[in-house]
Amino acid sequence: MPSLSHVEATARGALITVESYQVDLDLTGGGERFRSHTTIRFRATPGAETFVEVSPARLLAVHLNGQGLDPEGLTGNRLPLAGLAEANTLVVEAEMAYSNTGEGLHRFVDPADGETYLYAMSFLDNAQRVFAAFDQPDLKAPVTLAVTAPAEWTVATNGEQVANPRPGHWEFAPTAPLAPYLVTLIAGPWHVRRAEHDGVPLGIWCRRSLAEHLDADAEEILTVTRQCLDRFHELFAERYPFGKYDQAFVPEFNLGAMENPGLVTLRDDLIFRSAVTDTQREQRATTIAHEMAHMWFGDLVTMRWWDDLWLNESFAEYLGTRVTAEATRFDQAWTTFALRRKGWGYAADQRPSTHPVAPEEVADSALALLNFDGISYAKGASVLRQLVAWVGDEAFLAGLNAHFAAHRFGNATLADLLGALSAASGRDLSGWAGRWLRQAQVNTLRAEVTVDADGRYAQAAIVQTAPATHPVLRPHRIGVARYDADGTVTRDEVDLDPEADGGRTVLAELVGQPAARLLLPNAGDLTFAKIRLDPASADAVPMVLPTLADPLARALLWGEALDAAADGERPVSGLVGLIDTVLPGEAEVILIEDVLRATRPLVDRYLDPPAREAALLRLAGACERMLAAAGPGGSRQLAAARALIGATTDIDLLTGWLAGRGVPDGLAVDVDTELRWSVLGRLVVLGAAGEVEISAEAAADLSAAGAERAAGCRAALPDPAAKAAAWEIVVRNTELSVRLVEAAAEGFWQPEQVELTAPYVSRYFADMPAAWPRRTPGAAESVAQLAFPRYAVAQPTRELAAALLARDDLPVGLRRVVTDLDDDLRRALVARTAVAAAAA
Repeated sequence: MPSLSHVEATARGALITVESYQVDLDLTGGGERFRSHTTIRFRATPGAETFVEVSPARLLAVHLNGQGLDPEGLTGNRLPLAGLAEANTLVVEAEMAYSNTGEGLHRFVDPADGETYLYAMSFLDNAQRVFAAFDQPDLKAPVTLAVTAPAEWTVATNGEQVANPRPGHWEFAPTAPLAPYLVTLIAGPWHVRRAEHDGVPLGIWCRRSLAEHLDADAEEILTVTRQCLDRFHELFAERYPFGKYDQAFVPEFNLGAMENPGLVTLRDDLIFRSAVTDTQREQRATTIAHEMAHMWFGDLVTMRWWDDLWLNESFAEYLGTRVTAEATRFDQAWTTFALRRKGWGYAADQRPSTHPVAPEEVADSALALLNFDGISYAKGASVLRQLVAWVGDEAFLAGLNAHFAAHRFGNATLADLLGALSAASGRDLSGWAGRWLRQAQVNTLRAEVTVDADGRYAQAAIVQTAPATHPVLRPHRIGVARYDADGTVTRDEVDLDPEADGGRTVLAELVGQPAARLLLPNAGDLTFAKIRLDPASADAVPMVLPTLADPLARALLWGEALDAAADGERPVSGLVGLIDTVLPGEAEVILIEDVLRATRPLVDRYLDPPAREAALLRLAGACERMLAAAGPGGSRQLAAARALIGATTDIDLLTGWLAGRGVPDGLAVDVDTELRWSVLGRLVVLGAAGEVEISAEAAADLSAAGAERAAGCRAALPDPAAKAAAWEIVVRNTELSVRLVEAAAEGFWQPEQVELTAPYVSRYFADMPAAWPRRTPGAAESVAQLAFPRYAVAQPTRELAAALLARDDLPVGLRRVVTDLDDDLRRALVARTAVAAAAA
């Protein structure tokens, strides 16, 4: 299927104006297909030629202005339209295929009760798998949906239901103008809870088998929704503009959520069926706030083309975090952002595939899909936070409100937004945007100090550097904090102006001051830059870190330690030692979880087997101390238990927990399905459980999540036959849902099984080019990432990657996956080499 190019979209956008879509879907046929009838009314330059996208299983009939067109004219997903009039009516009838990839109209049969559920995911080239469309973001139009489905089902769409003229038929009001990628519906025997707030009807939906779990959390979800809605109404002059606000938690979703106006879809993993930590509840709240931010950024005002993706995702990431922290009980959302989300952004920005937050050009929609990464989300949000620090919040919000007023229900570009912000702030932002939005890669801010014999600063500076491949220094407004031995904290605001000082900003106000125990650049986390402490401050971290009252400051210090280890500047063993010494006393569960989560890949890949075994022993010991000290039933206890399960090699402890022996008070392993799967998964990897135990657990957990956990466990079995079966699923199976294939891919590679899986290292590079086209681009990318031999940290693996990348026929998505993950191997090998050299 050809990808829509920017050139083609621009040309078509100049020729036509879409006035309306009328879409009628018949979902009663059963089987693998449904019927789609689309009427598009649009205006055009008389005599012009263009095309409409439709991706049917079978194209039945096409009429343009009453004249039949030959369905055989469809080429790929494009149907040519010639001889257009000034006013045109296009009618397309087709049979469409349901999907199992979370794209188009996804069909799911719930293993818990056999019920069928459907939801539409139209994002990025997938509206055409549901209805015929001019599938580009700047051709917006009202959409009127009608749906025929089994009478016992419920149906919802972006618009309000206006009629149910007969059983099994639903009609919905026309929407506000929407880009095709924002059109959605759900159909099936959904469970719904309804409410209203500030004149906005609210609904939360899930499948029936999750009803009790949704009901248990309904008040929390609705409270967060109300709080976020109120805060957005305080920030923006434009009220929520799309009538009702439904949120549907849907199965086998391949993203975190999708901002369809009037009917947001979220993955139903966010309906918790087991005990969860406050980190997970905060993540759900931030996701709700993120999608609500899109109602303004992306839905009310939509980017003209995918090169301005940041106008959607960077703003939603920034505002989602901000509003969560300001309006809900999760007031430490910026702490999570600093450690987890920015870590994602830093990693993406240092890979070979790095790109600007706002690229000059995205050639086609296939390339646009690759930019949904830590740069467009986390880095872009950080850049916006830096912009607010620079121009002030009042000017920032005034610019946003002017932008909404100017482009309401329309499309906009980077230039449009910069114009509004420049006018509101009184500053020309073109130079700022050139460095921050048009240039890739990340700067490092390194503290350099000299202390005299009296213990006072003789010199102090922040030195900014950039990689040789991207030698761009940027202006930064940052905090610099000094932490003294007596607990005193002093914070100064500093402007880094590389045009004035060449990248070395002298902190003149510190000279002559008593040297602090620790000096922290970027205190408050106002900018996007890696930080490095001066040597004395780095040595003081184990003593200072436990004394800091501010969780954000602790997050920044943990982030610095993790990043220095990832860059090979400090040994991973030192990071593990810091965790062993300090983390058991950490009170913030978010930091416990994120530090351990970010450390495990370094332990598993940067350390050779003996060193890894020693590191896991220390991590397990730290987790055991945390578990012993944690109160029963709380987030800290659960976080410590999960981390212990993943690190320990104590088979007796794990089998005992599954059998109900020695379980700490407050951990309900007997009924907590997620904990049980975690324990069983670890036992499987260690060779202490097998197919009998997996089948028994799966029989006790007849849910979609249970099926995914079982697939992951089966792929993790240390058995040649199990590995062969799992590999067939990964590279050839298209009948299973993508979530099950992903589970198999993720479970396949285990650091304890490097010898067993060694033959599959070369298989990956041999099999993946043929496996890629069997799936949609999004599904193929996800599977290829998870199936990469990430623990085969050896030069021959890199040589296999180089040979594959030398081919000129690789899909662009696969090339990017292999290039980036090969670079991860490079970093791991560099770190291992440095450790070996130091030992010698």
